Amino acid sequence: MICSVYQKIRALLEMVRFSHTIFAFPFALMSVVLASRMAGVLPSAGQLIWICLALVGARTGAMAFNRLIDARIDAANPRTANRHLPAGRVTSLEAVLLAGGGFALLLLAAWQLNPLCLFLAPVAIGLLLFYSYCKRFTSLSHMVLGVCLAAAPVGAWVALRGSLEWSPAILGLAVLCWVAGFDIFYALQDEEFDRSRGLHSIPARLGAQRAIILARLLHGLMVLLLLFLAFIASLGGLYLGGVLLVAGLLGYEHRLVRADDLSRLNTAFFTMNGYVSVSIFVFTLIDVALTWN
Repeated sequence: MICSVYQKIRALLEMVRFSHTIFAFPFALMSVVLASRMAGVLPSAGQLIWICLALVGARTGAMAFNRLIDARIDAANPRTANRHLPAGRVTSLEAVLLAGGGFALLLLAAWQLNPLCLFLAPVAIGLLLFYSYCKRFTSLSHMVLGVCLAAAPVGAWVALRGSLEWSPAILGLAVLCWVAGFDIFYALQDEEFDRSRGLHSIPARLGAQRAIILARLLHGLMVLLLLFLAFIASLGGLYLGGVLLVAGLLGYEHRLVRADDLSRLNTAFFTMNGYVSVSIFVFTLIDVALTWN
């Protein structure tokens, strides 16, 4: 009994790729660091816990809903036919319950944080649900996903400050460009399948080579926005060193992926992007800690 429960929980977490929560978490925590310095007060343990739970709830709910909506598409795609729903390792009801539970956790966390968070939480949920349908009618789905993840640093700032200011807006735009760029990379795998099924993506619309160029432009813009954030948030040399490291990691990521060779795409997508988000957070944290007044 215990073993079967463990296996089911593991299957549910694998379905939503729970480990990939690391992509959004560091940027949210980076926003927490910047908001705390502006306020001159460290966040409470309760605030940190509820912010983290809100992120976990939002991502879990969104991924479970996305897998549910895309189950038939995934079943028809050789690359994704073995995912948990098409393969029968997770049922539709379980996916619905997981999605509902994730969004309920987000609403609870928002309620615990402040009234503005609670007011904005349904908007965030609506945007997350909307993303799941985007590839059926627009190739800008990558940008919509970017907006969804950009909500992490913006939401974390609102949770602590109760308002929206320039620093989280610039950081959110940087996250948008970063996510849209690497999601274009990820969509390269399904270029032909998307065309054959009438699904929309940048690679399906522009072709692999031009899609890669657009991803490079988006990641270049991300670096520029991070540099601009240094000016807006009065960050120092250590932070700039982190931006330089991020630029180097993104450059290496782009060397791994070519239009005629996607064999190293998983390394570029999963490993390098994890390094990007964690690196900029760590450098920001150290920079702020050393200059805290």
